[in-house]
Amino acid sequence: MTGWGTLRRVTLPASVAPTGASADQPTDSPRRPRLVIVMPAYNAARTLERTYADIPHDLVSRIILVDDVSRDETVDVARKLGLDVIIHRQNLGYGGNQKTCYRAALEAGADVVVMLHPDYQYDATRIPDLIAPIESGDRDMMLGSRFLGDPLAGGMPKWKFVANRFLTGVENLVFGLRLSEYHTGLRAYSRRLLETIPFERNSNDFVFDQELIAQVVAAGMADRIGEIAVPTRYFAEASSVGFRRSVVYGVSTLGVVGRYLLHRLRLKPSRQLVPRRRP
Repeated sequence: MTGWGTLRRVTLPASVAPTGASADQPTDSPRRPRLVIVMPAYNAARTLERTYADIPHDLVSRIILVDDVSRDETVDVARKLGLDVIIHRQNLGYGGNQKTCYRAALEAGADVVVMLHPDYQYDATRIPDLIAPIESGDRDMMLGSRFLGDPLAGGMPKWKFVANRFLTGVENLVFGLRLSEYHTGLRAYSRRLLETIPFERNSNDFVFDQELIAQVVAAGMADRIGEIAVPTRYFAEASSVGFRRSVVYGVSTLGVVGRYLLHRLRLKPSRQLVPRRRP
């Protein structure tokens, strides 16, 4: 996504009916955690339908697509598929889009939120395994990792492979984790986590995801992060950040790590890393 603007609060219409078979459950059965899938979208018309087809709809209560002023038919395709659509009046960027996504999901009563890029790069059929540790209460954040498999076999450019390995190694060292990847477009969060961390204080840019992880670690929830292997696809229609933009992202990620380190050492406390409530 490109372009930045002033954040505008968007409220999900309450009249929109839930999507998926799990919306109406027998009253005598145990309540299944309410799963809401959010898609931060920008020019995803060519891949949205294929992404949607792979979603396990029997588990889903609602699918929300937030369009960040796409220049193609993303909104028309989303409405044709019956998705709940929120349209930004101005481009807010990848992080700004996610803020709208998570506000809308929480307002929709989500117990578990899956963030799925609508570019068909990540295998949505893995969502049941992704959310299982959250539903069981063992985790509050799950990442779909390309590096638990072979991302090069899926078409990842070698320069992206090397950059990802470097940034992941630095983040693991500072955050005290042993994750195989931090930079994925398939993630799941518990409601508790999203209500604990101050994600609204994060950047509207791509570095939003890394700031969110830093907030989770700063909140004392590092042991609540897990990951599973997710196959990925690289092809012409899939969204991809170019080399120059990737350099900016890499430098910004190192900045997040530096701010976290200064905060942890109490040399420069950051309000961004103070949780909204005790987890």
